[in-house]
Amino acid sequence: MPEIYDLVIVGGGPAGLTAGIYAMRGGLKALLIEKLAPGGQIALTEIVENYPGLPEISGAELTRLMEEHAKKFGVTIVNEEVMRIEDEGSSKVVKTNDKDYMARTVIVASGAKPRKLGVKGEEKFVGRGVSFCAICDGRFFQNKDVCVVGGGDSAVQEALYLSKLARKVYVVHRRSQLRTEKITQERAFSNPRIQFVWDSIVEEVAGENKVESVLTRNVKSNKERRISVDGVFIYVGNVPNTDFIDVRKDESKFIITSDRLETSIRGIFAAGDCRAKPLRQVATAVGDGALAAFHAERFIEESK
Repeated sequence: MPEIYDLVIVGGGPAGLTAGIYAMRGGLKALLIEKLAPGGQIALTEIVENYPGLPEISGAELTRLMEEHAKKFGVTIVNEEVMRIEDEGSSKVVKTNDKDYMARTVIVASGAKPRKLGVKGEEKFVGRGVSFCAICDGRFFQNKDVCVVGGGDSAVQEALYLSKLARKVYVVHRRSQLRTEKITQERAFSNPRIQFVWDSIVEEVAGENKVESVLTRNVKSNKERRISVDGVFIYVGNVPNTDFIDVRKDESKFIITSDRLETSIRGIFAAGDCRAKPLRQVATAVGDGALAAFHAERFIEESK
């Protein structure tokens, strides 16, 4: 008979790692499955300064501490890709690219990936000027001109990071105001290397063998403008990693949960950025992970 876990956690970001810590403290036999390295998107963030108790810490360091904390409590982490989750009533089957795992409960904490613009030239120049990670690729644009697309927290924070390396940073945003914290806005507005292109969208990424320019269009006047840049960094939201599970989702494929963070399948919970909710931050992911593990433990107790 195959080994049965009390809980299988899918995803090793802040939500998944927190769920693992709480599960082990609750006496559950838990397994965490992560496709890549633990940490999720936060591992690629230069500075995190809104996590309570840590006024300023790099995303990579915060990830390392969370993973170390989880392992201290005995969380087992395996690097495999989850392909499908099947409901068999009292047990669930988590199928990966390597094997099947049986579990009494499951927490889906699979996070999300960057949303693409879907414009001409975007796919062609991925890795040749188009990037979704300033921390990863910013060093290639030392003293060059770059463009950041988006107006949320990630876009503006990464524009600030790029301003330390690039000669000029254009921030193209489809609205006339930002959707980020006031303190971040103030830093960006006072930065002489950052120039905002308001009420505009990118229509095309152009060049020969690498990015040479972007074509923008003002959504109010319909006027087009071509801006010479060497790199384009895209931050226009995220797409949840939820294709492997068939539960109730919203129109954007984020998983809909109850107040207990339970999905439409009993015994399967969701936490973190893959869940439908108004705010996606490290703090909310950690809260989700704790709450999901708590209710998974309760579910097991109630099922006995």
